[in-house]
Amino acid sequence: AAPVTWASLATLATTGCGLRGELAGTAEGVAYVVVAGFAASTAYTRITTGTGLAEAECAAAESEMAVLEAAGASDEQKRLSAEKAAALADGGVNRISLGAQSFDTRVLSTLGRWHDPDSVPRAIGHLRDAGIDRLSIDLIYGTPGETDASWAATPDRAVALGTSHVSAYALTVEPNTPYAARVRTDDALAPDEDVQAARMAVTDERLGAAGMHRYEVSNWARLGLESRHNLTYWRGNDWLAFGSGAHGAWEGRRYWLVRDPDKYARMVAEGQEPLGGQEHPDAEARRLERLMMGLRVTEGVPREEVVPLDAGTVARLMGRGLLTLKPGDRLALTPAGMPLAGAVIRELA
Repeated sequence: AAPVTWASLATLATTGCGLRGELAGTAEGVAYVVVAGFAASTAYTRITTGTGLAEAECAAAESEMAVLEAAGASDEQKRLSAEKAAALADGGVNRISLGAQSFDTRVLSTLGRWHDPDSVPRAIGHLRDAGIDRLSIDLIYGTPGETDASWAATPDRAVALGTSHVSAYALTVEPNTPYAARVRTDDALAPDEDVQAARMAVTDERLGAAGMHRYEVSNWARLGLESRHNLTYWRGNDWLAFGSGAHGAWEGRRYWLVRDPDKYARMVAEGQEPLGGQEHPDAEARRLERLMMGLRVTEGVPREEVVPLDAGTVARLMGRGLLTLKPGDRLALTPAGMPLAGAVIRELA
């Protein structure tokens, strides 16, 4: 096949898998783009409501869009209307992930989120009416002020909305964010790891009882409706990326694109690769990345892809019931190991 160039990426709309619309500053990345004969597996776009509608058009088996919310946008801009939902469907989007985070207004306030919990079922209704029924909800657990009862009701409500996929993540305090600044002045806002472990167990119990299986540390789905795009990352496959600030991996090269949307658009229009930086990880770095990503999925990772491993460490983790060996000589976390994924991976590394 001909090499992938940024001149060809600039005309993706003519290749059968591309993005169009008001994308400046909103596109995060696309996996397996149809360029120069490469077959599409998935396409993923990240948009923010309130900054304009981005459309995904793709011949891929899965074309996913994540819908977030822009700070400072008006109530009307934030709303995923029936017209926007229809435009997404017409553009070829067949899977939507909605950043609900919580259905508890107190939790949303603590997180600094602006949306009304009732906007989620309204958006789902519009998407279903448009013919998009592969729907996922993103949730965050372990926020200070969240109660046992309010969290237990959260995955239940996600299921009641008829979603086929739920992502649930423990609250983390990222540096240089407004929430991190608040935690520095109020220790009570810091997440409690024991509470978060309990929340994870409740999530797994509730979603499992509703017919969703856990296929990754933080992801549950009805059988056959897992996120193919995210599995691209967890299985160690390559992906192409475009859009300001996007990251990609291709044939051993890790690269990221310039963050400034205007500069990105100008460079692409001129036929240049809008490269912000790149690296070529060595064999050990690739092994550690494969271990870190592969152990997150319940299918595990082929042991041959993450050797060398210390046999004593592997035996000790198995003896503690945190690690197991699955058919095909695949190392995998046990249910008891899932909440301790980070610690297990550090020991193995």
